Amino acid sequence: MWTAKISTWSSSPFDLTAALVHHTQLTPATLRCMRCVCDLDMDGGPARPRKMQPSALHAHSSIRKVVIFLWVIIAAYAGWAALVMYIWNKSFNTRPFNALTLKTWSFLPNEVESNSIVYEMKINLQLWILLFVIMAVIQGPLTLGLHCSELIANVIRDERQWRLATGRKGLRTATNPVKTIFTHSICLVLFVTKPFLHWMFGLSFNVSLGSEDGQQSGLQLFMYTAQIWNLCIALFIFACFLTFIALRRPRGPQPATYGHVQTLANLVDEWSPVMWWGHKEDGIPYCHAGRVLTCSRCYYLTLLLKGRAITRSQM
Repeated sequence: MWTAKISTWSSSPFDLTAALVHHTQLTPATLRCMRCVCDLDMDGGPARPRKMQPSALHAHSSIRKVVIFLWVIIAAYAGWAALVMYIWNKSFNTRPFNALTLKTWSFLPNEVESNSIVYEMKINLQLWILLFVIMAVIQGPLTLGLHCSELIANVIRDERQWRLATGRKGLRTATNPVKTIFTHSICLVLFVTKPFLHWMFGLSFNVSLGSEDGQQSGLQLFMYTAQIWNLCIALFIFACFLTFIALRRPRGPQPATYGHVQTLANLVDEWSPVMWWGHKEDGIPYCHAGRVLTCSRCYYLTLLLKGRAITRSQM
C-alpha cells in the first residue's frame, strides 16, 4: 500500500478521468461521443442527439437503491410510531390527559404532557448494553440512509458541473471540495438537513434517572409519539425532495455522465483546465462531438442528414 502510485488526490471525476487516461489506466472507446452513461451496453456509432437526457434514477442502479432505502426507513419509522401508540393504548391509557391529540402534539417533548411510553430499568451492565443495542438498531438505518443520500447529491453535483461545458464560461475541471458544499444547492440542503434530522431523532428519546425514597432506583426510557411522527414527516419531505432531484432529466443534447469516468473518457477527446463541449469539424465521415477550443456563444441545432445527427456549436 505504501508503494502504490496515486494518480490524483482530487475528488473531482474530471481530474480523476484525466489522470486515468493519462496513465493509460482507462482507455476511451471510439465512436461513442454522443452516448450517455445509459448507453454503455449499446454498440458504438452515430447516434441522434437527445432533447432530454435520462435521469440519475434511471442512469445509476445505486441511486435507485438509495431512494428505495429512504422510503423503507420512512415506513419503518411510521411502524415504530404506530407500535408506540399501540403499547400506550394497551398499558398507559390510564393517563387520558396524555392522549395524542392536536392539543398535546408539539415539536419539543414534555415528560408530563406529551404522549409517551416509559420503560423502567435497573442500572447495571446489561442495561447499558441494551440501551446501546436499542440506539444502534433504531438510529442505525437513519444514519446509513442519510450517509447514502450523499451519493445522490454528489452525482447531481457532478452532472451539473459537467453541463457547464455548454455554457459561456465553460467547464473548469479543478474544483474545491469545500466550496462545492456552499455553491451547490443540493449539497447545502444536505449539509443542513443531516444534523437537523439527527436532532429530531434525539427528541424522540429521553433517558432520565428514576428515584424512590430519595434514592436512585434505575433509568427511565421515554419514547415520545408525537416526536416520532414529526421525524417521519421530516423524513418524508426529505425523501420527496431527493426523489424529485433523482427523477429530474437534464435538457439538451449534451450526453449525461453523472460522474461516470468511462463515459467522461468517451466524451472528452482533449483535456484541459477549461473545456467546452460541441461539434468538431474534423473531416471524418460522421459529425464528431468533443472538446472545442473556444466558445464565445454556444448553441445546439439538431439536424438529421441521412439518419446522422449533428450537434453544432457556433463560434
